[in-house]
Amino acid sequence: MSKLGSLGARLHRGEISYDFVGKRKIWYGVSILITITAIVGLAVRGLNMGIEFQGGAVFTTPTKMSASVAQAEQYATDASGHEAIVQKLGNGSLRIQIAGIDTDQSDKVKQELAKDLNLDPEKLAADLVGPSWGEQVANKAWEGLAIFMVLVVIYLAIAFEWRMAVAALVALIHDITITTGIYALVGFEVTPGTVIGLLTILGYSLYDTVVVFDSLKEQTKDITKQTRFTYSEIANRSINGTLVRSINTTVVALLPVAGLLFIGGGFLGAGTLNDISLSLFVGLAAGAYSSIFIATPLVADLKEREPAMKALKKRVLAKRAQATTEDDLTEERSTGDDAEGATPAVVGPRNQPASRNRGRGRTPGKRR
Repeated sequence: MSKLGSLGARLHRGEISYDFVGKRKIWYGVSILITITAIVGLAVRGLNMGIEFQGGAVFTTPTKMSASVAQAEQYATDASGHEAIVQKLGNGSLRIQIAGIDTDQSDKVKQELAKDLNLDPEKLAADLVGPSWGEQVANKAWEGLAIFMVLVVIYLAIAFEWRMAVAALVALIHDITITTGIYALVGFEVTPGTVIGLLTILGYSLYDTVVVFDSLKEQTKDITKQTRFTYSEIANRSINGTLVRSINTTVVALLPVAGLLFIGGGFLGAGTLNDISLSLFVGLAAGAYSSIFIATPLVADLKEREPAMKALKKRVLAKRAQATTEDDLTEERSTGDDAEGATPAVVGPRNQPASRNRGRGRTPGKRR
């Protein structure tokens, strides 16, 4: 058995345990710090919304262009007066994206671009995206996200309980905030692919969280009938029992996404992969983190506020204190019994060996 598999088996049996719930204030602090950084990034830099959300034009050149990406960006910026984004496609053609221009401006920009690139204007394909269509896409995306959140809360409240639904919702908001904040900080373009990636990672994060919740639900059945563990301790056991599984699924999911982001988007220059791959990569990592360090500890916090759980905690601690006292008394009695049963030491005059010269040199007579 591999070391990781052996570790997972020992964690599942409770032979070893990492105190995730007990140190939850540390994880809360880390999450708050990361979330604040993401919010500051959103407020200061903002999101680089794609052409699908703010309208504009996309021009595609024929294959085997002599102009570089930097040259095409300069030509497009000079022709339109707006910032342009140029990507080199796999077949060697250039995709020139200019936001904030209408149909009349698009025709003029097309003529100037064709002239600068030494192309026939008919060979320069142009697609116009109206701002109304982009606004419609944005609204649909927000509606889909809101519907998803509502359905998640309803399902978890029915299948588990409302505290788990609240904890899962907090974890999902945490994942969305971090992912969008990373987008703002790195300046990647937000496209419909980004929205698809966000919805995908929300589903993954929810799945990972539900697995831990299901284990917690099974282990807390009739919890008030025992006095060995508190709710927080059982919650911690649930996290440890599914820890290796969560690590394995996260690593397996991150590897292909990392290939898309770093190899496809970085080395091969397929920039169109960056929008969805970055959201997937950041979201998967944030989802795995929140399912372990945020969702379950938050459930434990909420449950420990219940009167029944408070009473259980008092009983568990009282029993442990009683057991500790009994162990101390047993140890003292054992020490006393050992002392009484010990063989007493021999005390008295020491026997001296008889000397061979004793009596020599005395005058014969009666011995005194």
